[in-house]
Amino acid sequence: MPAADTTRRPRRAVRFRRRLRTRIILSFVLLGMFLSAFIAAATFYIQNRVENRVISDTLVKNNDLYAEGFYRDPNALGVAFEKIQGRVFGADKLDRVPAEWRDLANGVHELRVPDAGENDRVYKLAVRKDPQYWFFLAYDIAEERESQNRLKTALVLLVVLLSGLSLFVGWWSASRVMSPVSELASRLRAYRGSSNPRPLAPHFPGDEVGELAKALDDYAERLTEVVQRDREFNADVSHELRTPLAVIRGSVELMLSRPHLDDKMRARIQRIQRAEQQCTDLISSLLMLSRNERGHGNTDVARAVEQLLDSHRAQLGGKPLELRMEGEAGLKVDAPETVLSVALGNLIGNAVKYTPQGEVVVRLLTDAVEVIDSGPGLSAEDASRLFERGYRGTHASHSQGGGIGLSIVSRLCALYEWQVGVRPGEVRGVVATLRFVPPRE
Repeated sequence: MPAADTTRRPRRAVRFRRRLRTRIILSFVLLGMFLSAFIAAATFYIQNRVENRVISDTLVKNNDLYAEGFYRDPNALGVAFEKIQGRVFGADKLDRVPAEWRDLANGVHELRVPDAGENDRVYKLAVRKDPQYWFFLAYDIAEERESQNRLKTALVLLVVLLSGLSLFVGWWSASRVMSPVSELASRLRAYRGSSNPRPLAPHFPGDEVGELAKALDDYAERLTEVVQRDREFNADVSHELRTPLAVIRGSVELMLSRPHLDDKMRARIQRIQRAEQQCTDLISSLLMLSRNERGHGNTDVARAVEQLLDSHRAQLGGKPLELRMEGEAGLKVDAPETVLSVALGNLIGNAVKYTPQGEVVVRLLTDAVEVIDSGPGLSAEDASRLFERGYRGTHASHSQGGGIGLSIVSRLCALYEWQVGVRPGEVRGVVATLRFVPPRE
C-alpha cells in the first residue's frame, strides 16, 4: 500500500478556462445568431408555403375553368405559353401526352424539365383526368424559384450581419459590464501582502459592484481583526509560557547540580527536564506555524533521533519494547532543531504508544527517516485520514490525546515542503516516512 502523502500539490490549471467577459460575448453572439436564424427560417418557410398554396389553388381553379370552357367551346384552346399554358387530350389521343405527365394523378405537381440552356425549366402542373379528356394546366415558376433563391441569400446575409452585430454589442456590453469588476480585481491584487489594505468601496458607484466592494471591505476588516488577535494571542502565549518554562528549566538544572540526589529522584527530575524541553520546542514550532515563518538551521538528524530515542527510553517503564536507530549518520536539514524534534517526536511517540511489545526502529536514509514499529498496524481508512486534525485511529480508543499531534506534523511539513506519509509494514506494524527532499517526478 503506498504511503499517504499529505504534501499539498498545486492543482493543474484548467487549460480552457472561460472568462466571464468571454461568456457574455458568447451569449450575445449565440442569441443573435439563433434568433436571426430562426426568423430567417420562419420567413423562408412561411413565404414558400404561402406561395405554393396560392399557386396551387390558382392552378386548380384555372384548370377547372379551362375544362369548363373547353366543354362549352372545344375550339377555343389557343393559350400562349409564357407563365401559364393549358392543354387537353382526348381519350383517343392519350399517346400524345408527354411522358412526364402521363402517370400523374389529379392535383398539382411540381416538375423540372432539362432545358437547352444552363438552367432547367421549373413549373407546376395542375392535372384533371376525366373519362373522355385529360386537362393539364402548366404554370412557369422559374421566376418564383429565382426569387426564393435571392430571398434565401438575403436571409443568410442577414443572419451573418446580425451575428456580427451581436458580437459587437456583446463585446461592447461585456467591456462596460466587466470594466468595474476588472478594476476591483486589480485593486485586490494590488493589496496582496498588505497588512492594512485601503477601502475599496469609495472607488466604485453604489451599484452591484459597489455592494461587492463594501462586502469585501467588511470581510477584510474582520479578517484583519482576526489575524491581529491571533498574532497578539500567540505573542502573549509565547511570553506567558516561556517565563514559567524558564523558571522550571533553571530549577531543574539547580536540582540536578546537587551531588547527593539518589537515582530515582534524579530520573524524575530528568523527566521534568525533558518535558520542559518538549514544551519549549512545541511552542517554538507552533509560533512558526501561526506566523507562517520558516526558520533555518543545520540540524543533524541522527543527533536529534538519538535524543528523542533516549527521551522515550526513559519513559518506557517496564514495557517490553526496544528502541534503536539504524542507518548512516550525516543527514542534515535546513530547519531548527526544535521543528525537527516536534515532527520526528510525534512519529516516534505514536509508534511507542501503539506498540505493546517488540521494537521501534528509526531508519536513516539519504533523504528521509523511516519510523518502523511492530504494532497492530492500521486500516486503509486510518492511513488516509491519520493526519487530519482531531482524527484518532482504530487503536486509539483506550489512549489519551486529542488527535492533533500528526496534524501539527502535517502542517510543519507543508511549511518546510517536506513529505510525510504512513503505510502498513511488510509483515505487521506501521512504517511512517518523513522525507526532506521532494521526489523528482
